[in-house]
Amino acid sequence: MPIFKYIAKELTGKTVNGILEYSDKSLLVEALRKKDLIIISIEETAKRRSVYTGGSVKLEEVVIFSRQLATMVDSGIPLVQALDILCEQIEKPAFKSILSKIKDDIETGSSLSDALARHPAVFSTLYVNMVRAGESSGALDDILDRLASYLEKTNTLQRKVKSSLVYPVVVITMAMLITLVMLLKVIPTFKGIFSMLGGELPMPTRILIFVSDTIRQMFLYVASGVAVAVFALKKYAKTPQGKENFDRMLLSMPVLGPLFRKVAVAKFTRTFSTLVKSGVPILVSLEIVGKTSGNAVIEKAVESVRTGIKEGENIADPLAKSGAFPPMVVRMIKVGEQTGELEKMLTKIADFYEDQVDAAVSGLTSLIEPLIIGFLGIVIGGIVIAMFLPVFKLTEIVAR
Repeated sequence: MPIFKYIAKELTGKTVNGILEYSDKSLLVEALRKKDLIIISIEETAKRRSVYTGGSVKLEEVVIFSRQLATMVDSGIPLVQALDILCEQIEKPAFKSILSKIKDDIETGSSLSDALARHPAVFSTLYVNMVRAGESSGALDDILDRLASYLEKTNTLQRKVKSSLVYPVVVITMAMLITLVMLLKVIPTFKGIFSMLGGELPMPTRILIFVSDTIRQMFLYVASGVAVAVFALKKYAKTPQGKENFDRMLLSMPVLGPLFRKVAVAKFTRTFSTLVKSGVPILVSLEIVGKTSGNAVIEKAVESVRTGIKEGENIADPLAKSGAFPPMVVRMIKVGEQTGELEKMLTKIADFYEDQVDAAVSGLTSLIEPLIIGFLGIVIGGIVIAMFLPVFKLTEIVAR
């Protein structure tokens, strides 16, 4: 996202300047005018100003920072002093360095939001815009506390989905590795034993030996082909059309699709609700929501809503046309618009779908476990049976 440097005048005649991160110059102009600023000049900087150079900052650290800063601001401690206190108690060098630079920027005249915007690797566009809204409304402590709650809920939601997928992925990967080792190492050993014994092997054993021989002879070619295919898919998924097709495929998957859709809806409504409640303009909120949705299909639907609002439409109608959101969500948003309680309705939708995600994750875990056991039984069991069929046949011959 581009970084813009602006110079403007307040109604009192005081000149102010700053550096802000916006996807579009027109959105920055709109945001500055809403702050009653008379724009003198706006220019896009040649490079992104980010002083974040190394070391990872975890989301939990940002959450704790937001909570503590909110408490200090609410207690009447000046912002620079509060940041100085937080710098002293933070142990991680990466985050300490960033907060120190933010404090220095504020001391030289920057606002907190402008100082945060210079570190997009740590503070997202959503975070910066909410802080900016808090500064404008004089409710920075409340906004920071709300931000911390939002980040906690979003992080919890993502962890639940990831944890539900870790178990099946690990088990299936281990099963594939075991199968590969058996085909490459174990089967050839049994093949030598069967050759020494002579006689005709059962059909399942012959098929298994044929598969093992083929994989051993073509292993490098197959491995290279798989690696090239994965690389090509990753490249394609990074293109706009590829990402949209990939995300659309995820949403239409038989078992996981409904879960991914519920997660996307919960994230959309929670983020939108938080931004609206914090006083961020609707068009800016929708732009942030689209960029942070993590799904190209949802992002495209939100972009159509932004276009519709600019043309005089409401929020619900473009959402309904997109087909990306369930009818219940569209109707509840429409009711929220009509009653003037959009933020409240969005919060209810988010709470409902987060509960739905909990239930879906529990159900998915219960469903996947027997499927994995069945898969392992068929694949591994089938290989073992095929290997021992000649032994059983030889035992029968000896018994006669």
